[in-house]
Amino acid sequence: MSSALTDLFPHPIVQAPMAGGVSVPQLAAAVSEAGGLGFLAAGYKTADGMYQEIKQLRALTGRPFGVNVFMPQPDYAESGAVEVYAHQLAGEAAWYETELGDPDSGRDDGYDAKLAVLLDNPVPVVSFHFGVPSRDVIDSLHRAGTFTLVTATNVEEALAVERAGADAVIAQGVEAGGHQGTHRDVPENDCAGLGLLSLLAQIRETVSIPVIAAGGIMRGSQIAAVLAAGASAAQLGTAFLATPESGASPLHKQALTNPLFARTEPTRAFSGRPARALVNRFMREHGRYAPAAYPEIHHLTAPLRKAAAKAGDPQGMALWAGQGHRMARDLPAGQLVEVLVGELTAARTAPAAGGGR
Repeated sequence: MSSALTDLFPHPIVQAPMAGGVSVPQLAAAVSEAGGLGFLAAGYKTADGMYQEIKQLRALTGRPFGVNVFMPQPDYAESGAVEVYAHQLAGEAAWYETELGDPDSGRDDGYDAKLAVLLDNPVPVVSFHFGVPSRDVIDSLHRAGTFTLVTATNVEEALAVERAGADAVIAQGVEAGGHQGTHRDVPENDCAGLGLLSLLAQIRETVSIPVIAAGGIMRGSQIAAVLAAGASAAQLGTAFLATPESGASPLHKQALTNPLFARTEPTRAFSGRPARALVNRFMREHGRYAPAAYPEIHHLTAPLRKAAAKAGDPQGMALWAGQGHRMARDLPAGQLVEVLVGELTAARTAPAAGGGR
């Protein structure tokens, strides 16, 4: 990683931006204060909501941090498929005594307004999900003194990130919880994702910019493994989801290690885009029928998810989680960074197995 970017955070640990109220200022501040890079998630917030969280975070820490922005999505043509899915979810709406959301509530997530805020009030790092911003956007952020990161899930996407002039690419393996940051949502590619180590190796051999590894990382020994494989840092999401500072609901945090939720799977059930979550009733009943329609399905199911959480029913919630969820630790975020650094140091200094004279 470029020395200037590396100097922002002493430890090679990035807290993944988790949208939906998880990556709150308190979490990002705790991670940054501990020497990692904390992140706010601007997704699903208004530009002003994002700005208010940035101000809160700056009041909590003087250390560098990042803000994640969702790229606008192309128009979705098959509105009939959304209507069919809405009809299927009518029973869920009746059960939770709520209305379905309006699928036409907006496609760009306030992208231009958020960029305007980030250019007027620059932050140290901005990352992008669901696509690559234009070179003009990245150049503008660079002129404002902001480093830029962009998620990629394959080599082709990583090359696009490099061509756009970003400072680093986030290599997201299929193990990652939450939404896959694919640049183009093609249903036939739902099962075509690569595991992190394979993806990391291919991207490192293809691009010259630094790579941050993301996907299923829960321990310092795993951070050591991706660093040894050529990553400049590791991005962890699910590991921080269980911390007290996380804005995730108690039901979500408890589900990570609850034997009732034994595994994760990618699903379109909640948002219309592939996202890895703990398998629950809603996923089992509706996942196979959900169309590739993001963010329409996200808007459609939002009231259901909120109602399920209010009712204390994790079987109707989007329980985003990576494949390492059972390894989640209920530690304060700053302490978790310290533990991860200790594990990383131990892994790096351990003698190689099978050695001899």
